[in-house]
Amino acid sequence: MTDIEAEFVEIGELRAFLARPLGGSTGGMLLLPMITGINDQVREYAEDIAGTGVTALVWDPWHGHSADDTPREQLVEWMGELQDDAVLVEMNTLLEHAFGELGLSKVGVIGWCLGGRLALILGGGDPRVANVVAYHPSIFVPAPPHHTVDAVESASRIAAPVMILHAGATRSCPPRRSGDYRPHSRGDPRARASSRSTRVPSTGSAVEIDTRIRSTRMHTRCPGRRYCASSATPCWTPDRENPQKLQEPVA
Repeated sequence: MTDIEAEFVEIGELRAFLARPLGGSTGGMLLLPMITGINDQVREYAEDIAGTGVTALVWDPWHGHSADDTPREQLVEWMGELQDDAVLVEMNTLLEHAFGELGLSKVGVIGWCLGGRLALILGGGDPRVANVVAYHPSIFVPAPPHHTVDAVESASRIAAPVMILHAGATRSCPPRRSGDYRPHSRGDPRARASSRSTRVPSTGSAVEIDTRIRSTRMHTRCPGRRYCASSATPCWTPDRENPQKLQEPVA
């Protein structure tokens, strides 16, 4: 594991969290959090990425607040007020900082839930993005009024490699929406929703969609816990003896 430095930083009028290897790096990832904002879990994600030798810069959707100090009900209210155009301007500011001040030559984007949807939109609109990873993107049918940009249509314009992972029975990205990605995979007609998370080789962009988790909810990681801190919903966890297998939650 690489030694890192991590701290909150001010970028123009924006607050962000920066974790990077000591001495910096040439590659980085822009992290787009879930509803929790930059809480302790998201900071740990950033530090884990930095520990691999990659700079991690985290967008702050709530401008100084997070699940560490704000009730979930308030976060849900704020989430309904996020405007696509405004948040894309903020993300562009962070990308400019990453390529400029931080001196990165390649920057990808990874997002969770609301951030997963925004990762697809950002990747479809900015050709500088080196890769796109969307964990359980919140794409609702029908789209709420404040979702003014079609994330699926945006995904069709992504030229970089893409990975999308979501729970197979989730309501926030139902199968008919996830299936919409298939005909839009530029350069590789073989890209498809996969029940085994099979990587699709491609000369252009490749889309990998993993829907094998037949659950209404999925959490990226809940260390040492069976249940997510924000709900009573059981978590699906990797089988340590067989990483390709997922253990069903214990109710």
